[in-house]
Amino acid sequence: MWAMGTGDSASRLILWCCLGLLILGVGFVQCGVTYDRKALLINGQRRILFSGSIHYPRSTPDMWEGLIQKAKDGGIDVIETYVFWNLHEPSPGKYDFEGRNDLVRFVKAIHKAGLYAHLRIGPYVCAEWNFGGFPVWLKYVPGISFRTDNEPFKRAMKGFTERIVELMKSENLFESQGGPIILSQIENEYGRQGQILGAEGHNYMTWAAKMAIATETGVPWVMCKEDDAPDPVINTCNGFYCDSFAPNKPYKPTIWTEAWSGWFTEFGGPMHHRPVQDLAFAVARFIQKGGSFVNYYMYHGGTNFGRTAGGPFVTTSYDYDAPIDEYGLIRQPKYGHLKELHRAIKMCEKALVSTDPVVTSLGNKQQAHVYSSESGDCSAFLANYDTESAARVLFNNVHYNLPPWSISILPDCRNAVFNTAKVGVQTSQMEMLPTSTGSFQWQSYLEDLSSLDDSSTFTTQGLLEQINVTRDTSDYLWYMTSVDIGETESFLHGGELPTLIIQSTGHAVHIFVNGQLSGSAFGTRQNRRFTYKGKINLHSGTNRIALLSVAVGLPNVGGHFESWNTGILGPVALHGLSQGKRDLSWQKWTYQVFYQSRFLVISFSWFPFFSAFSCLTLFSSGGVER
Repeated sequence: MWAMGTGDSASRLILWCCLGLLILGVGFVQCGVTYDRKALLINGQRRILFSGSIHYPRSTPDMWEGLIQKAKDGGIDVIETYVFWNLHEPSPGKYDFEGRNDLVRFVKAIHKAGLYAHLRIGPYVCAEWNFGGFPVWLKYVPGISFRTDNEPFKRAMKGFTERIVELMKSENLFESQGGPIILSQIENEYGRQGQILGAEGHNYMTWAAKMAIATETGVPWVMCKEDDAPDPVINTCNGFYCDSFAPNKPYKPTIWTEAWSGWFTEFGGPMHHRPVQDLAFAVARFIQKGGSFVNYYMYHGGTNFGRTAGGPFVTTSYDYDAPIDEYGLIRQPKYGHLKELHRAIKMCEKALVSTDPVVTSLGNKQQAHVYSSESGDCSAFLANYDTESAARVLFNNVHYNLPPWSISILPDCRNAVFNTAKVGVQTSQMEMLPTSTGSFQWQSYLEDLSSLDDSSTFTTQGLLEQINVTRDTSDYLWYMTSVDIGETESFLHGGELPTLIIQSTGHAVHIFVNGQLSGSAFGTRQNRRFTYKGKINLHSGTNRIALLSVAVGLPNVGGHFESWNTGILGPVALHGLSQGKRDLSWQKWTYQVFYQSRFLVISFSWFPFFSAFSCLTLFSSGGVER
């Protein structure tokens, strides 16, 4: 049953439907979570809900309960997480739900804390996650085209979605079964992609919605950033501000699935910071205009362990300037100020869910949104939209001082209990302190380039796409070839050295000539393709050129993932020889996936240790390569 009405009549409709189903003896009653235009209804009660994103694989299982409890203490009602397909199905039909991948344990921890859960199954997640959460093996399914009206893709997506839903059902984790999951999401930020694809995109989006509804979870489904989400799926907003957003039907609630608390960090880029005053203002303005569900993306960002970071060039840290930092510590004043905001808005909940606001002008850039219910509840939001000047306004015969770009919340229409710009929480600062290395067993391995001649190599004509060779089992692929140089070349007799030019689709390359590092180059997140151009020192006879191509996270945004590539696709050419240019692209190349290393246990002292070895040295602590 999907409640589409408004007001008290909607609540009565829900209750009558539930009662009717019970009288008829229906065992599985989908009436625990419904919605109308004002809010989600849980057991018939409209709710203003605050949610926080905590991605289970971005923290350790031992951290989960503590993170969830801190979120609850901060006024969070719901924990949101994506479900990561490439973690759970690393190869076709073989699933992994152990350790950091233990989704059931995570959802049960949410339930144990007395909170709700929002499960964003996707299965495309974006999330600055490697390959957008898709397993790379999917790229090689015959005839596949990602995120469009394509049977091989839809078949795989349906299989994974149903696998996750059945897993949750088997553990009674949907709210309709007495569990914590009150919302699920299908697809993710598809609107722009759907516009590009036209009819095929629309058909796919409609299919995805119907497929999700057919799983019969007993809770509503949402699609974020998808204006055409078909009934009964709720379309929702993502962004820094969502106060101008409205759902595509008047009987759907206004939901903000991603209120960005900060931003991710890329290699070479700054650490982003969003002032809590601005975040609180954005949330308060969304609520004052009729919003009823806000999810902070992220509430705890955590860490991109292993090779999970996408991008490319997204850092290992996914701190996101969130209220709970990467290490699970409370970040003040962001955490405390938002906690006070939640408390103030919850004091207004009865009025907010009972009626629509009356909006009055208090000045050129000042407004009052007043919610007055028939039962006598009255709450007001006084807003100053001026970004530079404070304002003194008169409301209900009382003067209120409003700082620039701020909202004051009056739960009883008289007393201002909170202002978004007035921070009363002490700021916390993190200080990194040195620690003893005695508890660490640091290891190193010096890669001997002569070891590249073993049986793990193969040789073929021309340049190969990197992911097609590695299948994403490693970030590293060796491209190796040889060049014969005659004794008469002028550069051997004092002339200018030849130039090696390499065109790469990303993301980095290290050039070795006859076992010695000759140069390096890399792209950026904005432009992963790059060209290396450098002089190289060759001798007469046979010279060996070894190119170590590096992938720094596979892209996580867009469509047609099947067409994405990386590595050295060429051309690769030598310039400045007596014959002019020599194109190496189509000669024989030898390949080796580079990721298996032996380690020697040593004492760790970073700078002396690092400077004592060559550039191609692997470091490890606790079994994790650095």
